[in-house]
Amino acid sequence: MTQPNADNSHELEVLAHGPAQSQFAEPLDYIFAEHFRQRVLCNVLELIANGGRPDRRLVAASIKFLLNDFAPHIQDEEKDLFPLLRRRAQPDDRVGELIDQLSQEHAADEIDVQDIVNGLQALLRRTVKIQASFSSLLKRFVANERHHLTVENAIILPLARLRLTREDLWSLGHRMAERRGQVYPELGNAV
Repeated sequence: MTQPNADNSHELEVLAHGPAQSQFAEPLDYIFAEHFRQRVLCNVLELIANGGRPDRRLVAASIKFLLNDFAPHIQDEEKDLFPLLRRRAQPDDRVGELIDQLSQEHAADEIDVQDIVNGLQALLRRTVKIQASFSSLLKRFVANERHHLTVENAIILPLARLRLTREDLWSLGHRMAERRGQVYPELGNAV
């Protein structure tokens, strides 16, 4: 059973605060930092799935992250990173099929996220034990997400670092900042 305690403070902090605005100038680092936050989310969802009555703060933080941070990250990849990488990849990179697979996983994630948010909100409304079917959904999502993050960190991001131009990275960082209603950190504007 997960109960409010000091052990959850790290997870709550990570889920509540995204990367610094200055990291938009290094958009691949920003994406990597978001992947870390998603791994923390996976750990929290796994705690919730395995626990009795979950820590309400963790449930609320998970809902907030899924509603506010998850979708923009998917858009960063689907609308900007993946198209840039397709354009810049060499034939020997053979990244097209992998990007197609990741895009299919993103689409499935978006469906799962809505079901997960609904289930987490239900947990907040009533203090009941988690249902087996919801626990299974969380565990499946966590397993899929961990695999997905491993592929992106091990293959996609290193290839992007190799292939994307300075202009590509500038454009990617600007679009990511814009998507979040933030200002791109021009010289002297970095926070």
